[in-house]
Amino acid sequence: MIRLALVALAQVFPTMPAPAPTTTVAPAPKPATVRVALTTTLGRIVLELEKERAPITTSNFLRYVDGKRLDGITFYRTVKVQPDFGFIQFGVQNAPKRVLPPIKHEPTTQTGVQHVDGAISLARLAPGTGAGDFTISVGDQRPSLDADPKRPGDNLGYAAFGRVVEGMEVVKRILDAPVATGGHFKGEQIAQPVVVTSVRRVAMTASPVPAAAITPAAASTPAKAGGQAPPSR
Repeated sequence: MIRLALVALAQVFPTMPAPAPTTTVAPAPKPATVRVALTTTLGRIVLELEKERAPITTSNFLRYVDGKRLDGITFYRTVKVQPDFGFIQFGVQNAPKRVLPPIKHEPTTQTGVQHVDGAISLARLAPGTGAGDFTISVGDQRPSLDADPKRPGDNLGYAAFGRVVEGMEVVKRILDAPVATGGHFKGEQIAQPVVVTSVRRVAMTASPVPAAAITPAAASTPAKAGGQAPPSR
């Protein structure tokens, strides 16, 4: 009787096929980055640069770093559109002993690195004139500083190539720095420029902050309402 019962159960509950083995798809590796620390008279700023996604612009910045060409330069410009929104600018200001030849423009449409809060970008006039001056965005500057093929005129935007991962409070203090009445950038020239005492590569000691998009806008593109004026040298 037990055998008959087992046969009956087998007819009611036929053998189910074994579940197919599951395959785990590994997440795509994060694009390669490199970190650089700026030591300033107001504190330390750490940048994470997109050496894989924006290789030309990142390589250019690292040539200035490794050649110690940024040691002793200043943050000399602050463009504050509203509280916690605008950008600051630093660099060699075409000093003959510091500046390197300009590089090919890398638009945000090519790199995917956009002008989010904390983005570092290469200052320029016409595309292909950027060299040794840089901006750091405070607040999300998309889409005004990113490339936009639908925008008339110079629509290639600025070349963002990384972002601040430590020291954003220092960046905001520089944004809030008092400005002089005269100077090359009227109303934007920092009265007492913030000195960058050294710039060096640093080890990646912690999990990187997720990369958000970043970049400065074409020189001919006016800032949107609540947006920033385009950087320039």
